[in-house]
Amino acid sequence: MKKSTLLAVLAVAFACKEKPKENTEEMAEEIIEVVEEPEWTTLFDGTSFEGWHYYNGGEIGEPWKIEDGSMVLYPPETRPEGANYNLVTDKEFTDFVLTMEWNIAEGGNSGIFWGVKEDEKYGQPFLTGPEIQVLDDERHPDAKNGPDRLAGALYDMVPPSAKAVKPAGEWNAVEVMINHKTNEGYIMLNGTKIVEFPVEGEGWDALVADSKFADWEAFGAFKTGKIGLQDHGNMVSFRNIKIKEL
Repeated sequence: MKKSTLLAVLAVAFACKEKPKENTEEMAEEIIEVVEEPEWTTLFDGTSFEGWHYYNGGEIGEPWKIEDGSMVLYPPETRPEGANYNLVTDKEFTDFVLTMEWNIAEGGNSGIFWGVKEDEKYGQPFLTGPEIQVLDDERHPDAKNGPDRLAGALYDMVPPSAKAVKPAGEWNAVEVMINHKTNEGYIMLNGTKIVEFPVEGEGWDALVADSKFADWEAFGAFKTGKIGLQDHGNMVSFRNIKIKEL
């Protein structure tokens, strides 16, 4: 081989060997953001009322009981004037997904609240907290007062778009999302999304203005509040209560 040819071959080999590599420093600076999924927190584990108390009151006792992993309200035949046995969480929440199961007695009525503010000037959770309706649609007269009173409705504001409720005496699974970051709320009943709504701003204000709560100064006024379970004077059970903060 001629000397000039040998030099050319070596030059090509050297060039191939020294082919620029990717800039590892730049690659190292690229940060892959890992978004951790929010964790679920158990609000009721089926064994105690820890984390709950009576609205504007203290430790839970009669007429609530824990049976077979459920909290059950046995409404008294008589009660002191003005007494109520509504339950609320010890902790307040803002943006979340809430899941639970409810079982209403025949002819029964109850509800699930969020955004509840405790204060002696508010005698009931529904004065501040919007409600997801819990109802025996077949027998309770409120079901005949309009579709926004049916089980799963955002009470007196948004009716369910489909009938997904199971009959009284059977367990119904509900999922509620409240997200002020995206201004979205929804209610799912037994796996079907039946209600969607804004949670603040003009859209929310319009819903309130067109409801019985239009003149209630404190209704839906608190982004951060407690989860509540209603004593409406009827037997009702709740279980598997969990929440995921967003």
